[in-house]
Amino acid sequence: MFKTKRELVFIILAGLFITNAVVAELIGGKLIHIGPFIMSIGIIPWPVVFLSTDLINEYYGRTGVRKLSLITAALIAYAFLILLFAINVPAAVGISAVTDEQFYAVFGQSLWIIVGSLVAFLFSQFIDVSIFWILRDRTGGKMMWLRSTGSTIISQLIDTFVVLGIAFWLPGKMTTAVFLNAALTGYTFKLIIAICLTPLIYVGHAAIEKYLGDEASEHVIKQVAEESLHHEVKE
Repeated sequence: MFKTKRELVFIILAGLFITNAVVAELIGGKLIHIGPFIMSIGIIPWPVVFLSTDLINEYYGRTGVRKLSLITAALIAYAFLILLFAINVPAAVGISAVTDEQFYAVFGQSLWIIVGSLVAFLFSQFIDVSIFWILRDRTGGKMMWLRSTGSTIISQLIDTFVVLGIAFWLPGKMTTAVFLNAALTGYTFKLIIAICLTPLIYVGHAAIEKYLGDEASEHVIKQVAEESLHHEVKE
């Protein structure tokens, strides 16, 4: 089915990336309390997206991440259209366990979440991949924790504020004070999780290296780094 082990690894990473990104959009309308603070529950799946992004960056380069980000954005837009259709089809009165009002209360807010996320997702992913490779080139491929965490810190600051701004603040669902509270809480949560996930970056890297083989893994990483350097020179 798969021509190479590298293809299978990409399919697995892409599956984790896409699934968690789409799920985050669908559940993002629910706000929860973290102590005295507020954040969207849709933030919870994003750490897996961070982890997948860093590993894809490492083994498939900026081209791999950008293509996957565009595919994911298209699938999120597709989910938007399906939700829009489902919301506008009347429920069977007296038969459906969920009324139109209940369905809209759950998924109606997701439409705003998806609009905001499409903008923020692509913008933050392209920033993430650029910072990742700038840091990787500057450190000569060393300090994996720096390029992984450093790219996440900056890209997710933009993503968090843009998503909440479009999904909740602009339509008047949040006051400015609540928006800032939720955005700062969400970003802090993402930051803490990103730092906590740093060891998993090394675990994932080691697992892929073992599966592909040391020699093949080293060759792939070197090839991807060279392609990225040529891409940067062209830009």
